Amino acid sequence: MMCSRLRPPLPRLLLLRAMGTAAPRLGASPQPDLLSPALAFEDPSAFRVKSWGELLRALGVFHLCSFPLLVNNCGKLMSVARTLLGRRGFSLLLQPTVYAQFVAGETETEISRSVEKMKLLGLRPMLAVPIEEDLGESTGEKRYDDNLEAMLECVRMSHSNTWSKDPMMQLKVTALLSPELCVKITTLIAQQPYDPSLLVRAMDGEESRSLLLDALSLSKSEGFCLGVKLVRGAYMDKERKLAEKEGRLDPVHQSWEDTNDSYNGSLDVMLNAISQKHERYRIIVATHNEESVRRAAKRMDELGIDKDGGSVCFGQLLGMCDHVSLTLAKEGYAIYKSVPYGSLDDTLPYLVRRAQENRTVLQGIRKERDLLRQELWRRLRPRGGS
Repeated sequence: MMCSRLRPPLPRLLLLRAMGTAAPRLGASPQPDLLSPALAFEDPSAFRVKSWGELLRALGVFHLCSFPLLVNNCGKLMSVARTLLGRRGFSLLLQPTVYAQFVAGETETEISRSVEKMKLLGLRPMLAVPIEEDLGESTGEKRYDDNLEAMLECVRMSHSNTWSKDPMMQLKVTALLSPELCVKITTLIAQQPYDPSLLVRAMDGEESRSLLLDALSLSKSEGFCLGVKLVRGAYMDKERKLAEKEGRLDPVHQSWEDTNDSYNGSLDVMLNAISQKHERYRIIVATHNEESVRRAAKRMDELGIDKDGGSVCFGQLLGMCDHVSLTLAKEGYAIYKSVPYGSLDDTLPYLVRRAQENRTVLQGIRKERDLLRQELWRRLRPRGGS
């Protein structure tokens, strides 16, 4: 994701689901170098679908997000604001601004209204349950039972509505299982004489491309379909502190270029696999990085992978990178937006975590702000003006 100088050494690999559904269609013969000029993502007309209120809100929120001090300390600042303004005042401040920018709503009616609008724009929802825990935050079995109910409700909403022909959702295992227990399981696996865990090797800093090759090999030998969500990673500060505590080398890449090489190399591996056996593999190219998006689109064209065949899709966060998302949808690609939902109290911790993980993205959204401003000036110019 956009403007980090140092990122984790591996795109995270997440098994999304088994894929035994209808096989995606392969496109016609590839035609290299015929990508649409729109994939330069320079056209502000992508924002013409936004209302005046949405345009002004996005500009305001993104302007605030451009200040590192605000993003890096957003959790503390929100806590102070809640204390000073009270519950009602805090809600009046956040609800129409940050909450409305990044959250679909609280009730199913509100969520449906947001998602139906996305559907009209060619965007698909990937509902995100805003619940998870970190080390030291375990809240007991009752909380995990409640989280399970929330996840099952998310499954129901995702599949009972006609929002998408291929519905998806996002869940975190740490909403169902103590983070401390996850650490213990990982430690026990690492102590075994054999090495069945890709995760352990990832924690030791092994290059992510070899991990992906191992996952593909395991998929082939065990006969299951492999789904990969490819992201540039997050949790940099936590990974560094953990490595220092355990006496391991810093697992974070030393340059932005190394991160790009890691991500794009893994992307090529998956696209090549999909082009050979498209019914066995699926990938979400989950990134706000325009170069990686263009690279994926170009390789799809070269390999003859259908834009909307089901094996390759793109993903970005709700309320961010809309100039990329809307352009991809217009060009016929399958594009999902990660859609958190819930009350302000439920989603605020989630939003703070995402802000901390993606703070370099939030601080580096200059291009999106510039395109929003161009669209704003276009509307303000008198008709017939240049």
